Amino acid sequence: MKFVIYYRVSTVKQGKSGLGLEAQKRDIDLYLKSYVADEDKPVEILGEFTDIASGSKSNRDGYQKAIQLTKRAKATLLVAKLDRLSRSVADIANLIEVVDVKVACLPNATSFELHIYASLAEQERKFISLRTKQALEAKKAQGAQLGNPNWIGNNGDEKKLEGRNTNTKAATETRQATTSLKDVEVYEAIQEARNAGITSLRAIAQYLTDTHHVTPRGGKYGATSVRLVIQRMEANQ
Repeated sequence: MKFVIYYRVSTVKQGKSGLGLEAQKRDIDLYLKSYVADEDKPVEILGEFTDIASGSKSNRDGYQKAIQLTKRAKATLLVAKLDRLSRSVADIANLIEVVDVKVACLPNATSFELHIYASLAEQERKFISLRTKQALEAKKAQGAQLGNPNWIGNNGDEKKLEGRNTNTKAATETRQATTSLKDVEVYEAIQEARNAGITSLRAIAQYLTDTHHVTPRGGKYGATSVRLVIQRMEANQ
């Protein structure tokens, strides 16, 4: 059987994440050994292509080359997970119309089932976004102040509020009281980043910094603090 293998990561720092290159290679290797290995049908890898890009973009160089080679050789395009191809249901639907696609983590899925899985994943992302927005609206209705309290928009220039003192007892109590609210706000931003194809913890942390979100202590988010927010929010879902 002939395969063309495609890998995709959103950032160069995803090697340690579940969507890192090593994890994708591990899953594909497992698929080939467990579901394809056959003495009568030796596995032939025609090419391997890798992109470092968002899944929302379809004009990725490696992606297009993998598709073209798959077509020419009448091979099977193999990926570790469905979202490595694209986060767009339309793109995936169009792709499986023209080439045979196999997903290592869904070893027995047919093209029709892959279309369904892609649709369900998109619905889930939209539902999570809607649920988070409704939670924010509920907080607003209760009189809570949303947004970054340490950011004042002034022609795009960042400015911290004067007089902020996070070392006082009052500031500490305020942080504790608003941590849950901030988690909701930050989790929405995290979901926005995910939907845009930003999936590594470090890249999400940078996205939060770029969109002017700060931690309850007024600092920048890092990979660990992003992971903790996700764990707290998803534990209650």
